[in-house]
Amino acid sequence: MVPSERRHAVNNDQRQRLDPYVDQYATRAKTMQASEIRALFAVAARPEVVSLAGGMPYITALPLDAVGELAGQLVTDRGSIALQYGSGQGDPGLRERICEVMALEGIRAHPDEVVVTVGSQQALDLITRIFIDPGDVVLAEAPSYVGALGTFGSYQASVVHVPMDDDGLIPEALEETITRLAAAGRRIKFLYSVPTFHNPAAVTLAAGRRARILDICRRSDLLLIEDNPYGLLGFDGEPQRALRADSAEGVVYLGTFSKTVAPGLRVGWALAPHGIRDKLVLAAESAVLCHSSLAQLMVREYLASQPWQQQVKLFCELYAERRDAMLDALRSSMQPGCRWTRPGGGFYVWLRLPGGLDAKAMLPRAISARVAYVPGTGFYADGSGREYLRLSYCYPEPARIREGVRRLAGVVEAEMELRATFGTWPADGSA
Repeated sequence: MVPSERRHAVNNDQRQRLDPYVDQYATRAKTMQASEIRALFAVAARPEVVSLAGGMPYITALPLDAVGELAGQLVTDRGSIALQYGSGQGDPGLRERICEVMALEGIRAHPDEVVVTVGSQQALDLITRIFIDPGDVVLAEAPSYVGALGTFGSYQASVVHVPMDDDGLIPEALEETITRLAAAGRRIKFLYSVPTFHNPAAVTLAAGRRARILDICRRSDLLLIEDNPYGLLGFDGEPQRALRADSAEGVVYLGTFSKTVAPGLRVGWALAPHGIRDKLVLAAESAVLCHSSLAQLMVREYLASQPWQQQVKLFCELYAERRDAMLDALRSSMQPGCRWTRPGGGFYVWLRLPGGLDAKAMLPRAISARVAYVPGTGFYADGSGREYLRLSYCYPEPARIREGVRRLAGVVEAEMELRATFGTWPADGSA
C-alpha cells in the first residue's frame, strides 16, 4: 500500500469510529457543518465573556407580563384550537395581520399570498428546496447571511457572490455576474438579498439602486428573494419601501416576527406569487405537516391586543442607543486603520481589520481576553473575508458594549504588534 492509500485508509477508519453511519449519508449531508455563530454560543454564553457575537433581540424590553397573560387567556379560552392541528399555509387571521405589517413597507398583498413558516429560516429552506438542483447557482451579496449560505450549501447549490459597497448591492456588478455566468452555461435560479440593514454588512440598498436591481432581475428573468428581518428596525424616519412593493411577480418576500416580537415563538412568513405559494405550502406540509397553532395565535393576538408599533419604536430607541455606544467606543478605542460601517438600523456593525490581520485566527486570543465576535469567513461561501468581523450591539447593555470594544481593541493592538515583530504567525497563536 502506498503512503497516500495508507493515509486514506486510516482516515476512513477514524471516521467510522466516530460515526459508524458516515458512509451511508446522502452526499448533501456530508457537507453539513455548524455555522461559525453556533459554534461560538457555548463560549459566548460564559458570564465573564462580553459577547458581541450573536444577534439576540433584547427580549427583556417586551411587556412580558402582558404576553404571559395573553398566553394563559389564549389557552383558557381557545385551547381547543390553539393546541390542535392547523393549516399548512398558516392561520388566516394571522395572515391578515401579516399583510397589515407589510403595508408599513409599501407592500399591498392579499392573505392568500402569504405562507406562514417556522421563522424566515424555514422559508429560506423551503424556497431552496423547491428551486435548487445540485449545481444550480444562487447569487448572493458579498458578504451574506450565514444562515442562508448554510441552507444553500445543504441543497448543494453553487453560491456566487456579487460585490457590495456602502450603498448596498452594486447593480453593475450584478449585471456583469449574470452575463458572465450565462456565457459559461451556468443556471442561475435566484438572487438572494438582505437589502435593508444588511446582516452582516449593516448597509442599506440605496433608493436609487432599488429600481435598477429590480430592472436587471426583470430583464434577466431572475427571481429575487428579499429577506427583510430588520426592515422595521430603522433608527431614523419611516421604514424603507420594500423591493416587493414595486415588483409583485418578480420578488419573494421573507419576513419574521423574531426581531419585532420574539424569536422563541418561531413565526415567520413568505409572500410569494401564486404558483410559488402553492409549492411552498406543499413543501411546508411535507416538512412539518402544520405549524404551531399556539405560536401563530399568540402572535395574532399580540398584534391585535397590544400596542406593537409602539413596542417596535421602543426597540428601535434601545438599539439606537446601543449602536451609538458601539460606534463611540470604536472611535475612541480602536486602532488606526480599522474601518467599520455606521448602521442606520438593525443589529450589527461590520468591521475591517488593518494590516492583513486575520479575524478568524485572532478569535481564540479574543476569547482569552473575554470578548467574542463572529469572524467574517462565515459570511462568504468560499471562506474569504478573513480581514472582517461582525459585531452585534442588540443584546448587551451600553456599558457592557463599551467594555467589550475596549477588550477587542486591546486584542487588535496586540495582534498588530505581533505582526510588526514576527510578520505572519501560526493560526494557533504559537508565534
